[in-house]
This record gives sequence, C-alpha cells and structure tokens, in this order.
Amino acid sequence: MTTATDAGRSGEPGGLRDALGPLKDREKTAERLLAASARHSFDPDKELDWDAPFEEGKWFWPPELVSLYDTPLWRRMSEEQRMDLARHEAASLASLGIWFEVILMQLLVRHIYDKPLTSSHVRYALTEIEDECRHSKMFARFIQKAGVRAYPVRPLHHNLGRLLKTVSTTPGSFTATLLGEEILDWMQRLTFPDERIQPLVRGVTRIHVVEEARHVRYAREELRRQMVDCPRWEAELTRISSGEAARVMSVSFVNPRVYTDVGLDRREALAQVRASGHRREVMQAGAKRLTDFLDEIGVLRGVGRRLWRSSGLLA
Repeated sequence: MTTATDAGRSGEPGGLRDALGPLKDREKTAERLLAASARHSFDPDKELDWDAPFEEGKWFWPPELVSLYDTPLWRRMSEEQRMDLARHEAASLASLGIWFEVILMQLLVRHIYDKPLTSSHVRYALTEIEDECRHSKMFARFIQKAGVRAYPVRPLHHNLGRLLKTVSTTPGSFTATLLGEEILDWMQRLTFPDERIQPLVRGVTRIHVVEEARHVRYAREELRRQMVDCPRWEAELTRISSGEAARVMSVSFVNPRVYTDVGLDRREALAQVRASGHRREVMQAGAKRLTDFLDEIGVLRGVGRRLWRSSGLLA
C-alpha cells in the first residue's frame, strides 16, 4: 500500500512513505548522486584500449548467458560457432542498449522540463544524460570493433518506443527505465569479473555497471515517489504499460538475425530458445530484483501482472 501522509508533500522529509518506508528527500538524493558522479565517471574513449587486438580463445559474452546455451542445438554447435554466436549476441545487446538509452534520454528531458532548472534533481538528470550519451557512443564503438553489424529492434518495437517516449506518464517512464537497465545490469555484473571474457568487453561492462548503479537509484527513488503521488488512473496505466514494455523487452534482448549470421536455422534456434528452461531461468533471475521491487511498490497488479507473466520475466 502506498500512502501520502498529511505531514508534507514531495521533497519534504517525512512527507511521503510507501511499503518500503519513508521516501528520501529528492534534493538530498540528487546531491549524493552528483557527488558519486564526480568521483566515479569515465570517458570510455580514454579509459579503454580500443587499439588492442581481441585475444584468441576468449568469449565476447559469458556462454551461460548466450540464448542457446544448454539446448540441443548448442550441443551440436562447434566451440568456434558458439563463440561466434556470443560475439553477435553481445553486439545485439549493445544495439538494444543504444536504442533504449536514446529513449531514456528523451524521457529524462521530458521529466525535467517543468522542474526547477537550478535544482540538484534537474542537475543530476542532466548528468545522467551525459552518462547515457557516453554509453551509447561506447556501445556503438564496440559494435564496430567487434566486426559485426548493428542489430536494430524490429520496426514494430522501434515505433512502440517512439510512442512511449512521446506519451508515457512519468511513473511509466521510470518503470521502463528500470526495465531497460536492471536486467542488462545483472548480466553485466556477471561479465566484467569473468576472466574468460575479452578485456574490452569486461571494460565496457565495468564502466556501464558503475555508472548505471546511480541511474537505477535515481529511477527507483523517483518511481516510488510517483507511485505514491500520482492519480489512480496514472498508476493503473503504468501497471499496464510496464507489462507491455516487459513483453517487448523480453523478445528484444537477442535479434533473431544473429542466428542466421552465424549459419544457424533461425526458426529452429528461436524454437529452442523459447523451449529452453535455462534461458527462462536466466531472464527471470536477471529480472527478479526489479520484479520484487515493483511488486512491493504496487506496480505488479491486475492486468499488468498478467502481462509481466506472459513476458516470461516474472515467475
């Protein structure tokens, strides 16, 4: 249950609380995030060795996170073909990341348009936009370095993204933000310490994990505030739109063209991914921290919850 107390309004200590407890002061949260940004922000062009050749025998993505892992088709594939699929799937995820971050930057600009322009809350949003610009350029440079093509989302999803960034409610925007950030963050936290992985990939994922931790905190705090403070119709629309966004994201993590690009039959590959218990467990494990949070603050209810279940991200 989310409630607004009589003690105050948004931004005032003790003014708002939800199932997780009192909400933190918006300005103080932003000031802490600004300080963290000053200490731990990276320029990928300077931090990473883009000229170093890739290392022989190292993966571009942990094999356990590759979509076909532990399927009958995977067991028939040569090690070389498995590693090539991992390279293409890493590029597919990087492409998805660019698409999503372009949407996120526009959602953040919409969010701050009517906010006090000199506030720390707005300054942090602008700082996050700076981070996302660097991340998008970093992902694009990685795709080029990996020697594979970019993998844009299908036209339907591209246009649904256009609709989202144009008409999304504020809580809907922050729910979509967390959906795009937290599952990939979970995967990247497994990737950057893994010595089986290419050093450049480990560097890219390390930078992204460190900076995304701030973005997740900002989005979580603001979503909690919005779910307490928004009208009932907006909360219900957020539940439904987030469930539909989960359905889109769950099928967009890997572009089906990666299978044909490594010499596999696309239909067979897709059928085996859909039937894979391992893949289902990976996606649900990646989403669990987020779905637990959304459940606690009242997002996973009614039709929205059923949509989340149909996405495969909610057990």
